[in-house]
Parts: sequence; C-alpha cells; structure tokens
Amino acid sequence: MTQTSHLILCVDDELIGLRVRKVLLERAGYRVITAMDGASGLRLFESEPVEAVVLDYSMPGMHGGEVASRMRQIKPDVPILLLSAYLGLPPEVTSLVNLYMTKGEGAPVLLHKLETLFQPLNTP
Repeated sequence: MTQTSHLILCVDDELIGLRVRKVLLERAGYRVITAMDGASGLRLFESEPVEAVVLDYSMPGMHGGEVASRMRQIKPDVPILLLSAYLGLPPEVTSLVNLYMTKGEGAPVLLHKLETLFQPLNTP
C-alpha cells in the first residue's frame, strides 16, 4: 500500500483497459481520475493536482507522445509512465516520459514502475 494517496491520471481510449487499471490502482491505494482521449486528459492534467500520469501511446486524434509533450509544457515535473502495445517506440517519444512499458507486462510491473516514480530521488 502507498503511504499517501497519490492522485494518478490514466489516459487510454480503451474503456476496458482504463477501468481495469483504475480498479487495480485504487486497490493499491492510489486515487485515480481517467480520460478517454488526449484532449480531455490534458484538461484534467491542467485542472487537477495530478501527481503522476499513466498514458496510453496509441490513441486516435492525439497519440501519447503528443500528449506527453504538451504535459511537459504545462507541468514539467509530473512523472509520466507511457503504456504501449508496441515494442520499440521512437526515442523522441520515450525521451518525453519517465518510464515506458508494454501493456503485456501486466499489473505487477505497472504497480512496481509506478511506485518507483514516487520514490525519493536521493535514495541509496
């Protein structure tokens, strides 16, 4: 369990994946808000005290790289975990995010990677 209830923004155009991720993260002790596309994700990101983002790469309209780029302009210090069904995203995309994983890696990997985003930077 997390010591504090961090607010996570999940952005994914696949409703089932978004719901599953929300339940998983809430059970792990996080507070979760969701968006079904990049534009609404950016609105929530701007208006809510989001502490981390779980962002899908492949979405219609605006892919995760574009969303991450805009998020970096708004709040550059908020960590972003990019999810993708694809291996080997271009460096111009992966350089915008803190961590990257494929959707097939599963829930334990997602939770572990998210935890690492909240660990203090100066831990030994």
